[in-house]
Formats: sequence, C-alpha cells, structure tokens
Amino acid sequence: MERTLLITLTGKDRPGVTSRLFGTLAGFPVEVSDVEQVVIRGRLILGVLVTHTSEVDPLWDAVKKVADDLEMEVELSSPGGSKKTRRKRSQLHVTVLGSPLTPAAMAGVAGRIASHGANIDRIERLASYPVTAIELLVSGADPASLRAALAAEAAERQVDVAVQRAGLHRKAKRLIVMDVDSTLIQGEVIELLAEHAGQLDKVAEITEAAMRGELDFAGSLRERVALLAGLDASAIDAVRDRIELASGARTLVRTLKRLDYRFAIVSGGFTQVTDALAADLGIDYTAANTLEIVDGRLTGRVVGPIIDRAGKADALRRFAAQAGVPISQTVAVGDGANDLDMLQAAGLGVAYNAKPVVRRAAHTAVNVPYLDTILFLLGISRDEIEAADAADAENAS
Repeated sequence: MERTLLITLTGKDRPGVTSRLFGTLAGFPVEVSDVEQVVIRGRLILGVLVTHTSEVDPLWDAVKKVADDLEMEVELSSPGGSKKTRRKRSQLHVTVLGSPLTPAAMAGVAGRIASHGANIDRIERLASYPVTAIELLVSGADPASLRAALAAEAAERQVDVAVQRAGLHRKAKRLIVMDVDSTLIQGEVIELLAEHAGQLDKVAEITEAAMRGELDFAGSLRERVALLAGLDASAIDAVRDRIELASGARTLVRTLKRLDYRFAIVSGGFTQVTDALAADLGIDYTAANTLEIVDGRLTGRVVGPIIDRAGKADALRRFAAQAGVPISQTVAVGDGANDLDMLQAAGLGVAYNAKPVVRRAAHTAVNVPYLDTILFLLGISRDEIEAADAADAENAS
C-alpha cells in the first residue's frame, strides 16, 4: 500500500545538507511529493514529503545516520493521504511591510489567513530597512477574499499588505509604469512653475481637488496651465534644476533595469521635464503633456491630446505591447485619481502614499516614503539589491 512519510531535518546550515539527504533517499523506492526548505539565522529546516511502499525501518536508519553525521536532528511522521487524493494547493505571496512591524500586526495578518482556512507554508524576511518586509507563502485561500480581509487588517494595524499569486510569472520580464509628480519625484511640477508665475495658491487648490477626484483632470489641467500664460520659458529650466527624486527612486529604477524589467513613466505633467528624467534614469518609455511655448514664453495652453486618466491607461497598454509584455505582467504605481484607470488595468496596481479613493481602488498600497519598497512587493530582497550593487561596482572598477 502506498503511504506518505514526512522527513524533517533541522540544525546548523552548511553546504551539502540537501544533496546528502536526497543522495540517501535515492537508494530507496520512494518518490518525492513535496520539498520545503528555510534558513533562519543560520539554522536550516528542511522538510521532504515522500511516498513509499517499502518498509520504513531501513529508510529511517539511513536518514538517521545522515542526521547523526551532520550533527542535526531528524523527525519522521506519517501525515497520511496519497499523492492521488491530496488536494492541489493554490499558493499566494503575502507581503507585509511595516515601519515598525509589530508582533500585533503579524498576529493580525496570521489570524486573518487562518480564518480563511488557509495555511502559511513559509515565512521569509526580505528586508530590515528602510522598512521591515516579510513575505509569507500561503496556500488554500481565495485571492480576492483574502486580499480584502488583509486590506482591512493592514489599515487597522498601520502596515502595508500585498497579495499576489505565486508562480514563475513573478520572476518573468515585467513592465513597470509609474506616475511622476509626487510619486517618482517629490512635489508637483505645475506648482513649482506656478510659484514662478505668482499663482501658486490658485494652482495648488485646483491640483488638490483634481487629485481627490473632485474635478475633471483635463479641465483642471487647462485651467491651471492658463494661469501660467506669459511665464518666461527659462522658468522650466529653473524648475527642472529644483526637482528632487523620491527617496529610493534611483535604487528602484536601477535594480529593475538590471533585472531586465522595462520601465515607463506616464505623467499628467510636462514633457519638458519628463524627457530629462527619462534620459537621466535610463527609462524606456514616456508619455506626458507638452506646454506650448511661443517667442520664449508659455502661452497658457498645452499642445496635442491631454494625458488624462484614460490616457494613462492607454499608455500602459501601448507600452506593454511595445515591450512584448502581457498586461497581466505589468505593474502600475501612482498616487492620484488621475492614475485610477492605469492602476486597475495593470496586473498589479500600487497606490503609493495615495489619496483614500486611490488606496481603496488599487490592488495594494504602500504608505511609507521609500519608493524602493515596491521591489519587495516583487519578491526582490534587500540582500539581492545590495549584492547586485556590489557586482556592478566591481565591474565598473
């Protein structure tokens, strides 16, 4: 009769443990059904689920000898069931970001997972700074209902939680499409221009209403740009020099480009600024509005179609087609109502320090002022980032 046997090996991690155990198992008529391994602070926990029809004692003796030789502990148990009747598990990545990340927050997340009848198969720390990022591999949960429950828990515990399906797609080539003002960069370009024109208060008031979704974006843009009429075009150069990237922006773009991701910016702002950003950061695709300039002065109008809420979603689809990336493999990041269509169209929509209406509509939210934390949502650890940075520095020297 076919039975299952769970072998759990624990102890100090060292090279060759996994190969030694499987080399021993190869001498017996068993089939491997599942394997899980995790290393915590240098301590290895290796679990192997096998199916067998032979006597257990010889197998146990052989595995026990491996454990003794390696000065590790081993346990054998019979969970029952067979590979034919065992239910196939649907797995999800649940990423938790906190600054700080408290035990109460983790307890709340784990409790919500348990209440959905799901199981935590593995827990891994992705980063300890600039935030603590923990990733849980969860099986047996409905993605939509678990995402909704964890969003509520995240709001209560003041942490960020993302739920994504597991699989190879997570490491495949992807396209990142990002808003610019108050996302990739700090502040709003049009307000910096308005400051030069002496119209800051009026423009800021209209911008805030548009970001909350209270005003039509195209109309609000025309109204704000009209207040810039007569401004000397040299003000654009002055504004460009004042722009500050969001904290972690260079790390985010550099890391994703190094991993062969494609990167795009889509802005309700202006090409006179976004083109320079794209050149500086090595960004692949851009879409933005263009200020009309005549005789060295702003006319108070924009040239061509306005990149509004629908325009941003159209740009995402266009860039995905150009990059050869399916929409399901796109990630959109934004903070305002003008980003909503783009966030909902993408495979993963991330609300970054966003207005409440945007946080509610996006797939997940990041509420810490570090743009590179988005890397953790993609399963990229801080160790991987630093290792790649070190390799680049070595190659450059």
